Amino acid sequence: MVSDIVEGLSYNETKLLIALGEINGAASPAELIKIGKFNLEVDVMGAAKRLEFKGLVKIEERTEKYFELTDKGILERGLPERRALSIINESGGEIGMGGLADKMPNGEDKIAIGWLKRKGLVNISYDGIFNIVSLTANGLTALLGSKMSDEVLLEQMASSPISEKDADPKIIKDLKGRQGLIKDKIVTQRTMELTEDGKRVISQGLVLKEEVTDITDRLVQSGEWKNVNFRKYDVGAFAPTVTPAKKHPLTRLGDEIRQLFASRGFVEMSSDYVQPAFWNLDVLFTPQDHPARDLQDTFYLDIPDKIDLEDEALVQKVRDIHENGGDTGSTGWGGEWSREKAEAALLRTHSTVSSIRYVAEHPDAPQKAFSISRIFRNESIDSTHLPEFTQIEGIVIDENGNFDMLVSMIREFYANMGFDQIRIRPAYFPYTEPSLELEVFFNGKWMELGGAGVFRPEVVEPFGVKYPVLAWGFGFERLAMLKWNITDIRDLYISDMDDLKKNTVF
Repeated sequence: MVSDIVEGLSYNETKLLIALGEINGAASPAELIKIGKFNLEVDVMGAAKRLEFKGLVKIEERTEKYFELTDKGILERGLPERRALSIINESGGEIGMGGLADKMPNGEDKIAIGWLKRKGLVNISYDGIFNIVSLTANGLTALLGSKMSDEVLLEQMASSPISEKDADPKIIKDLKGRQGLIKDKIVTQRTMELTEDGKRVISQGLVLKEEVTDITDRLVQSGEWKNVNFRKYDVGAFAPTVTPAKKHPLTRLGDEIRQLFASRGFVEMSSDYVQPAFWNLDVLFTPQDHPARDLQDTFYLDIPDKIDLEDEALVQKVRDIHENGGDTGSTGWGGEWSREKAEAALLRTHSTVSSIRYVAEHPDAPQKAFSISRIFRNESIDSTHLPEFTQIEGIVIDENGNFDMLVSMIREFYANMGFDQIRIRPAYFPYTEPSLELEVFFNGKWMELGGAGVFRPEVVEPFGVKYPVLAWGFGFERLAMLKWNITDIRDLYISDMDDLKKNTVF
């Protein structure tokens, strides 16, 4: 009913309806401000949006692009080609390229020559020794006072922005090619017009009265509340969605994993992104001719290109283990171990480097540690691979540790993450034996989540570790894909604000 609508109108809504009724039913915010009906455009548009939702006002928007001069000094300095024309003319109509460069330093001669040739204002010839720049007929015409088309447009922009419909698109494209010369300016014009329902509401008669929206203690204690007009709340009115501040889903998942490990007595470990191949590969008994060391799999650094190894005793132990097995009973990999390859600087390819560094500092049982660490591999980007991603790493040193304990911990971890059905199969890693890979069925196929195993004697012997070391590395992003049914790993790092706002807090 019209009476219900009128009762639900706010002060500004009533004010806007009355104003539109007084000026033939339509106006822009600027027009209303100009005639003194409102002071701020935000007040006009706020009221208009609410009236549009109620069907009393129709809002029309028209957007137009303009081009604005940003380099105000260009008209005084002149375009580079204009200055070059003057220099060539002063030299008798032609000049050597070197002479022009002397008079236009900092590479401006090259910019000028490019535009002069493009506009057909000069010819370039070779006299057997030098390249000679000479004026063409068009160049002479430009010198005699005829402005170039882009100069004309720039002069117009100096007075006021030029509408897109009034500008030659080819000239605009050329001017945008000159860095920092012009920029786009988008102008939106809005018009508000009364609908038939709006006109009917006005015909019923509207009275503009100040209203109160909040009941304050002063209002109650003074008794003023008896004489004021309280605004009625319209529970059906449009209101913008308010979303609370919250952490990114990946941050929340990381916090959940940290809490899970911490509650079971694990401590968090870490290591630097940049590592020598020694700690990333050699200490982990990865042979120096292993494919993982190739540029196709590993990011090697130029600065620094190497990291010196300071612990000579450890270096000798690792060398012996690689060449002949050392004191481990292994035969090693044979051949000659290269210190140069071991000192190569790289971005860590797995967070197992954190584990082995932790073991080196804490060789005695019992120990439990984990990390959620960024790693880097020279991977092609697709729906399940990124060159930069995150691993959930963990180790346990326990005198009773064994493969069954490792499998049980893995199953418990994924059960706490909401996944009871996983598949474990045998695998091979140079630094663990036995080794396993775990998978889960997702999006029509089995997806690999990570690997695990028991560190080999060749890995732990240099540090004097006497008990089994259980180790694992799980894919963090792939776990997130499973939890939220995401089919493309790249979606996790696209900052889509609408999706982030809709994401539930857990």
